[in-house]
Amino acid sequence: MKYPLLSVLSASLLAGCASIAPEPFSSEEIKARVVRDQQEMYKEQAPIVQAISFYDAVARALTYNLDYRLKLMESALAQGISDSSAFELLPRLTASAGYNARNNDSGGTSVSIITGEETLSPSTSQERRHQLRSAELSWNILDFGLSYYRAKQAGDEYNIAEERSRKVRQNIVQDMRNSYWRALGAQRLLLQVDALSKRIERALEQSRQAEASGVLPPAQALAYQRALLDALTLITLKRQELEFARHELAALMNIAPGTPFQLADAPEESLPPVPQGVDELEMRALENRPELREEDYRARIDGFEARRQLIALLPGIEFVAGGLYDSNKYLYNNNWYDGSVRISWNVLKLAAYPTVKRTQEAREKTAEARRLALSMAVITQVRVALERYKLALLDYRQTDESARVDERLAQISQAGVSSRVESELEAVRTEARSLVTQFQRYAAYANAQTALGRILNSVGENVLPDELESRDLATVAKQLQHRLVAGEREVFSFVSADVARPQSLRVEVAGLPASLAAPAIVEAVSERLRQSRLLIGGEAGGGAVFRMTLKRAPVRNGVERSAWEMSLHDASGKLVATHSYSSVLTPDLPQRSVQAFAEAAALSQVSFLREQLTAPATAATRPAVTAPAPAALAR
Repeated sequence: MKYPLLSVLSASLLAGCASIAPEPFSSEEIKARVVRDQQEMYKEQAPIVQAISFYDAVARALTYNLDYRLKLMESALAQGISDSSAFELLPRLTASAGYNARNNDSGGTSVSIITGEETLSPSTSQERRHQLRSAELSWNILDFGLSYYRAKQAGDEYNIAEERSRKVRQNIVQDMRNSYWRALGAQRLLLQVDALSKRIERALEQSRQAEASGVLPPAQALAYQRALLDALTLITLKRQELEFARHELAALMNIAPGTPFQLADAPEESLPPVPQGVDELEMRALENRPELREEDYRARIDGFEARRQLIALLPGIEFVAGGLYDSNKYLYNNNWYDGSVRISWNVLKLAAYPTVKRTQEAREKTAEARRLALSMAVITQVRVALERYKLALLDYRQTDESARVDERLAQISQAGVSSRVESELEAVRTEARSLVTQFQRYAAYANAQTALGRILNSVGENVLPDELESRDLATVAKQLQHRLVAGEREVFSFVSADVARPQSLRVEVAGLPASLAAPAIVEAVSERLRQSRLLIGGEAGGGAVFRMTLKRAPVRNGVERSAWEMSLHDASGKLVATHSYSSVLTPDLPQRSVQAFAEAAALSQVSFLREQLTAPATAATRPAVTAPAPAALAR
C-alpha cells in the first residue's frame, strides 16, 4: 500500500465514529444538577429581618423572581445582539499567515507548441518550504446595506425585549396585589380560627352531653351540632383558600419553601372611587400598553426586512486592498500590495421583485390588522377592568358591612351568654358566622385590590422608573411605592395631591366598677378596632382619643339597661362627636359580658371613626355633633 499511514488514520476514524452511541445522564449527574439548581434559585438573597410590607414584597418579587430574571437576561441578550450587529457595518480586515512544505521540488519543463519538443530543462521557481502572510481590507456595499438594516432590526428586537420585561413587571405587581392581601387576611385570622375551632369542638361535646342527659331535645341538639359542623367546615375551606395565597406569595418573592416570614399588619389602603375619564384612559392605554408598542416595533422590523430584500436585488460592489508577503527566495519581490474592484449581479433575482413587493404589502396589511385587533382588545380590557372594579368595590362594601354586622352580633351574643347550654352554643355559632364573613371580607378586599391593579395594568402604567438608582431592596421599595402611588393618582384622577393619611387612635375606658379590669377591656376594644383597619396608638403620644364611659341605669325586672357614652376627641383635645350605644346587662356585670358589650359598641362606630381619622389634613375639622342613640339590638 502506497499510503499506510493515511490508511491507518482513516480506519481509526471510521472505527471511532462507529463506536459513538447515545449516553443518558446518570442518576448521580441528575442529583448533582438538582442540588446545583436549588442553590442557584435562592442564592444571594437579602435575609428577611422584619415584617414584609406590600411594597417590600413587590420589591423582592421584582428583584428575585425567576421569571423576571429570565426576561432581564433575554433583554440583555437582545442588547448584546444589537451591539454586535453594529460591527457588521465595518469593512472586513482579514489577516492570514501560512507555511508550505513538500518533500521534493516543484517545477516543470516547457514544450514547443510547433515542434512538440522540450525546449527547457526541468526548473523550479518555488522553495520546498516557504512562508505566506497577507492582510486584506474588503468592503462590499451590498453587504453594508444589508448589515445596516439588520442592525436596525436587532435594535428593535432589543426594544421588544424591554417591552416584554415591562409587561412581566406589571403582571408580577398584579399577582402580588391578589396574593399579598389574601395572605395578610389569613395571617390576621389564623389565631382566631384556631381559638374558635377549639370552642366549636367544646360546644359539640357540650351539645352531645346535653343531648345524652336530656337537657336539650334530640332534634334541637342535632340541629346545633349540624350548624356547628357546617360552620367548622366553611371556616376550614376559607382558611385553606387564603393560606394558598401565602404559598403563592412566597413563590412570587422566590422565598425558599419553609422559610418563616411575617407580613406587616398595617391598616389597609383605602380604595379610590372608580375613574370617570374613560376616553382618556383608553387613549393612555393605546399609548402605553407594552403589547401595542411591541407591535409598533414589529411593524418597523417588517419594514426593514422589506428594504433588505429590495437591496438584495441590487448588484454588489466590493473594494479589496491588501498587502502580501511570500518568503520564497525565487521571487523578485517578496512584498507587494494589490487592490481590486469587483462587481457582481445576479440578474435573475430581478424576477423576484413583484413577489417581494406583494409580500411586503401583505405583511403591512397583516400588521395593521393585527394592531387594530389588539387595540380593540385593549379598549375592551380597559372598560371591562373599570366595570370589574366597580363591582368589586360594591361587593367589598357589602361584605365589609356584613362582617361588621356579624361581628357585632357575635359580641352581643357573648355579652348575653348565660349558663344555659343553648346560650353558649348560639354564641359560638354567631362567632363562627362572624369569622366566615371576615374571611369573605378579606377575600373581597383582595379582589378589589386585584381589580384596581387590573385597571393600572390595562392602562399600561409603569411600575418602576426606567433606571433604578440602586438594587438595594429598601431603595427599590421606596421607588416602587412612589411610582405606584403616582400612577394611581394619575389614573384615578385624585383631586388633591395630599394623600389622606390615617390618624392614630387611642382608646380610653371610664365609669367601670372596681370589680372589672379596665385594661383588659381597653385591649379588647383596641384589638377590635385594629382588626377593622384603624390605626391604634399606645397609651402615650399624639393622635385622636376614643373615650368610652359606662352609664348604668337602675335595675328593673332583674336586668339593668346600660349604655356606653362614646366621644371622639382630636389630637388637640377638641371634641369632634359623641355617640351612645345601649343594651341590657345582668346586675352582677360579668367581665366577659361587659367586654363584649364594649366591643359591640365600638364596632358600631367603625365607619364614622374611619371617615374622621382618614380625612385630609387640609379639610376643616367638623363641628361637634351629637348623634341620636341607636336603638338597642336584641339578641
